[in-house]
Order: sequence, then structure tokens, then C-alpha cells
Amino acid sequence: MGQSASTTAISSGSSRRGSNHHHCSRSKSMVQISSMQVEENAQFQQINDKFDYTSDLPDECLACIFQSLGSGDRKQCSLVCRRWLRIEGQTRHRLSLNANADLLTVVPSLFSRFDAVTKLALKCDRRSVSIDDDALILISHRCGNITRLKLRACRELTDFGMGVFAKNCKGLKKLSCGSCTFGAKGMNAVLDNCSALEELSVKRLRGITDGSTVEPIGPGVAASSLKTICLKEQYNGQCFWPLIIGAKNLRTLKLFRCSGDCDKLLQVIANRTTSMVEIHLERLQVSDLGLVAISHFSNLEILHLVKTSECTNAGLVSVAERCKLMRKLHIDGWKANRIGDEGLSAVAKCCPNLQELVLIGVNPTKLSLEMLAANCQNLERLALCASDTVGDPEISCIAAKCLALKKLCIKSCPVSDQGMRALACGCPNLVKVKVKKCRAVTYEGADGLRASRESLAVNLDTGETEHQDASASDGGAQENAVELPPLVSLNGAEAANIASSSSGRSNSLKARLGLLTGWNIVTCTLRRWAGSHSSSRGG
Repeated sequence: MGQSASTTAISSGSSRRGSNHHHCSRSKSMVQISSMQVEENAQFQQINDKFDYTSDLPDECLACIFQSLGSGDRKQCSLVCRRWLRIEGQTRHRLSLNANADLLTVVPSLFSRFDAVTKLALKCDRRSVSIDDDALILISHRCGNITRLKLRACRELTDFGMGVFAKNCKGLKKLSCGSCTFGAKGMNAVLDNCSALEELSVKRLRGITDGSTVEPIGPGVAASSLKTICLKEQYNGQCFWPLIIGAKNLRTLKLFRCSGDCDKLLQVIANRTTSMVEIHLERLQVSDLGLVAISHFSNLEILHLVKTSECTNAGLVSVAERCKLMRKLHIDGWKANRIGDEGLSAVAKCCPNLQELVLIGVNPTKLSLEMLAANCQNLERLALCASDTVGDPEISCIAAKCLALKKLCIKSCPVSDQGMRALACGCPNLVKVKVKKCRAVTYEGADGLRASRESLAVNLDTGETEHQDASASDGGAQENAVELPPLVSLNGAEAANIASSSSGRSNSLKARLGLLTGWNIVTCTLRRWAGSHSSSRGG
């Protein structure tokens, strides 16, 4: 018995020693493997540290990669190494800067790095002191390849600075200026030197004050190249009439809240050019005489008449009968009841290519709507706002006969849930419906429409706070640019962080802009198409 216990004890001890030996061997093996992994990682790190795989990429390939990145990512890439810094700067074509007075000190280093910029935006806060002539002239010397220039609230610029800039940047194709203080001489300097200028947009040019003494603004050497002119809130708008008249190949004319007799202007240009395809008129001194002149533009495709209270059915009939290529028509009748069934019936008869129709403060009836639905079979976008005559019967007519309709907006009209039920059965191609301030439409009616057509996006808004005005005077998507903070003196390497936009726009911002401008009917009426595809009860 004792021997047996002793044997058991020896056996147990031997087993423990074997187990401990096995554990020690396993631990040593683990230590060896770990040390080998550390050594391999160190060797791999040394290889990575010693070799730059992007060095085999040509500069052009690396530039293409940078151009597909957003502005923030490009800034980060420019900090990797000197080569990336150089290539990123040389391939950035779009730049937006805070145009404060401090910008002058960094212009040399800034444009030494970004020497390929062709699109430049200079925007100053209204409460800050803007750049002056010295800064603009220095920019024109350092960056003479600019083709697009946007100036916002640069109140220290004068006619002299604009004149020197125009002489140094003769390849300018697009100029947009707002709330600047230079005058007619500065504008004429641009038009006399920039023979490639295609687009001119001017808003509140404060340097033109006294219309009786100011020199007229003419087309200069840009007479043949100008294709788009947009004037907004010009107190002495008639100073620009020689420019508009002299633009031989003008295709787009936009006039918003400008003084001067527009009837006479339109009559003159109707006899000089036939290339006009787009006209926007808002709050102007224009009547049926002006519309008769517009009717001579047989290639006209887009017409906006916003708050032009002297325009009537007779003028619209003239346009419809001769401008048979019309695709987009926007009318804000300002509830003057001067445009109605007669004018719209003429549009229905003569403009079969109509794709987009916006009626604000106009009172169409079932008669004209039936004709539009029957004859304009390509009508895809329709907005009916602030109309006293658009009710359930009219919506039922639209639902039954507008087969191509894709987007519908109804605002401040006497429509009820019955109209929503009609839409549930009609308009087979309808994808979006927006109903706003139609008090008889309930959430139950909107929910029923959603339930019957799951693919249809329904937006019901019963809010009472938004203003009735649905004009598109200040419409248009802004360029993709990010404002910069006030600048201080810095060297070329530090200048990497002050560029705010690039030729490779970010995908997320591009998507947001696509949503905002996917259906550019009117800014206020259809502003929320990019919102959610359905409305909650708290909306």
C-alpha cells in the first residue's frame, strides 16, 4: 500500500514536471514567434520608409487623383511631401478667397503656389474693409490666366483698378460683380479689353449713381462674344441699354428690378438679333409692347414674367403664336388677373414642346388646363401657386390627362383630399408632389396618397410662416466655394491651407447641389424638393 502511494506521488510529480516543461517550451516558442513578427514588421517599416511607391507615378497621374478629391482632402495631401505640395498647387484651377484688406500681404506667396488658377472668387464681409486696387492689380500680374472672376462687396475697388485688371487679364470669359463701388468707366474698361467675355452679371453696382451724367456702357470688343447678360437691382439700368443693344449674339437676357423703359429696349434688340433663347423679366417697366417685341425671337425657349403687371393676355398670345419652341414658361401674375385662360390657351395651341409651366397668382380654369394637358404632351413639371380657381376639379383634370407629368407643386390653392385621391389614380409618371398651404388637404389625405403609390414622394406643408413670393429673382446655385478666414502673412508652405475650393469638387457637396437644382422651377415655390420624400405629422 505504501509503495503504491509512493508510486502515485512520483507519477504525479513526474506529470507536473512534464507539464511545466511543455508550458516553458510553448512560452519560448511564442516569444520566438513574437520576436520574429516584430523583426519582420520593422523590416517592412524600413522598406516603406525608404521607398515611395508614388514616385513611379507621373505628375499627370497624381494630378488626376488630386482632382477627384474634395478641397479638404487636397489640403491634407499637399502636406505629405514637397512634390505633392507642388503638384496640388499647380493643378488647382478654382480658388475662393476672403477679400479682406489683409489679402494683399499674401498675394505673392499665394499665387506663386497656385499659378494655374483660372476661376477666382473674391468675397468680402459687408462689415470688413475689402481689398483695394493694389491687391487686384497684383493678382492680375501674378495670375493672368483668369477666365472667371467673381467680386462680392469689394467696396474699395475703383475704376482704375478694374481698368488695369482688364488690361492684364484679357482672356476673361465671365465676370460677376455684386455690391461693388466702381462705376461705368471700370465696366467699360472690361468690355473694351476682354474680347472673349461671354457672360456678364451685375448686381447693385454702386458706382453708377447719376444717370444723367454717367457715361453709357457699351459692348466694346465683347460685342460679338457676349452671350449672357444679367442685371439686378440697377437704379440706373438704362446706362446698360447700349451694352444690351450692341451684343450681337446675345442668347440670354435677365433683368431684375432695373429702372428704364424696357419696352423700347426690347423693340430695338428685336430688330438687331434673332439668337435670343432665354429671357427673364421681373418687376420692370414692361407691357404688351415689350411682349410683342419678344415674339420676334422665334428661337425663344425660356420665358419668365415675374410681377410685370402691365403684361396681359394679348401680349402672351403674341409670344405663343410666334415662339413655338417654348420649353419653359414662368408667370407670376401678382394677382392682377391680366393673364388667364386666353393667354394659356394660346400657349397650349402653339407651344407643343412645353415641358415646364409655373403659374403664380394666375387663375386658370379647367378649360385652359385641359388644353394644356391635351396639346403639351411633354409637360413634366407643373406648379400652381396662389390661384383661386385651381380646386379639386382642376386637379382631377390634371391627374387624368397630364400623362407625362413627373413633378407637381400646389400652393395656396382651394384643393382638398378629393384632389389627392384623384392624383392617386392618375399621372402614371408622377414621382414628386408638393402641397403647401392648402388648408383643405389633411395629413390623412397625404398619407392615403403615399399608401396608394409607394414610389411617389409626397411633401405636405401646412406652415403659415413662409412669404407668398415665389419669384426666382435671386435663383441659381452658387458656385462650390468655401469662404476663407482673414489672412495674415505666411510663407509658401503655410499657404497650403488657404485654398478653399478646387477643380475636383467634393462628391457630397455636388450631390447636395444636384438636389437643390434638380428641378429649378422657382426658388421659393419649389425650394424644398430636395427635402425628405415624406412629411411627418409634426412637419
